[in-house]
Amino acid sequence: MPLALLALAIGAFGIGTTEFVIMGLLPEVAADFQVSIPTAGFLVTGYALGVVLGAPLMTLLGTRVTRKRMLMLLMGLFIVGNVVSALAPVFGVMLAGRVVASLAHGAFFGIGSVVAADLVAPQKKAGAIAMMFTGLTVANVVGVPLGTYIGQSAGWRTTFVLVALLGVIGLLGVAKLVPEQPKPEGVRVRHELAAFRNVQVLLAMAMTVLGFGGVFAAITYITPMMTEIAGYSASSVTWLLVLFGLGMVGGNLVGGRFADRHLMPMLYVSLGALALVLGLFTVTAHNKIAAAVTIVLIGALGFATVPPLQKRVLDQAVGAPTLASAVNIGAFNLGNALSAWLGGLVIAAGLGYTAPNWVGAVLAASALVLAVVSSLLERRTAGAEGRIVAGSSPAPVAAPARH
Repeated sequence: MPLALLALAIGAFGIGTTEFVIMGLLPEVAADFQVSIPTAGFLVTGYALGVVLGAPLMTLLGTRVTRKRMLMLLMGLFIVGNVVSALAPVFGVMLAGRVVASLAHGAFFGIGSVVAADLVAPQKKAGAIAMMFTGLTVANVVGVPLGTYIGQSAGWRTTFVLVALLGVIGLLGVAKLVPEQPKPEGVRVRHELAAFRNVQVLLAMAMTVLGFGGVFAAITYITPMMTEIAGYSASSVTWLLVLFGLGMVGGNLVGGRFADRHLMPMLYVSLGALALVLGLFTVTAHNKIAAAVTIVLIGALGFATVPPLQKRVLDQAVGAPTLASAVNIGAFNLGNALSAWLGGLVIAAGLGYTAPNWVGAVLAASALVLAVVSSLLERRTAGAEGRIVAGSSPAPVAAPARH
């Protein structure tokens, strides 16, 4: 794999840390600003919605500069947002900082996916994308647990200062390792938007929203669920997040490996198993060991869907992949926002801290249904095209020219 993928993974590590570390710090942030846990959950929802809006906006703005330059600008925006969050005097300012940082997220992964795929042979594209996303998953093994521990020990503001420093490292990595590429030529908004007329692109994005949303329905409220239901201490959340991150790393690598060979079967298995495990989490959350095992499985199954879903969008949006790729990253975060909001609703309704797991199970099962529909439509289209080709008349043979 090219060394440039390491630079993309470094940037992904910083972004992944700031995205997920808030889950382990919700009680501390809520107490500091004197807001409820569901209200603090808007820091997850706001970040996710910022990704959704920022992905297409920043990607289209990025067509005016080289991809490397745009990646560097995005990391700069990420740094500013995290500094604002760290210094926020009130909850609203912190929420604004989260949104600013999130604007870089979708475009970085979207443009980064295209760059990663272009660096390798066609049969290795999903593996290259998975390699970049490894930075995101490793963040959940190292960055997020460490950030949670530091936040609980030295204050959550310290965590966001360190996250901003991670952004600086990511910026330097992109500047040093990512090769210069020419500015995209002839890119038109109309051309990029044409990909969204493809029903398969839309179905893949809907699968992304629902499938990954299932993961966040449970993980957003993992801290109160584990401390209030499973009986873990607040300090134990750190290593529980390590387990979640280890599952993510394994699932991401497995998903990348098999997506290049058996993309749709990979989605069937991972989405179906994810729905089942999330449903079981309502029961296993009451036992420490069972809850820990379930958290690993949620991370593994959830991230096993990432490389195949991202590759499917790139495959279906051939000719205009950059915007579609970035919007699909936004779709992951739209699912995060939707599930965090729904999870907060069921908790606020008095259904308990395990209720978001049922929300996640329904979302993942819905994604599986869409995967089946997508495959059936693809087979029907291929069959129709085959019948047209088979029934077409042979082309007339041109008569030899006479002189």
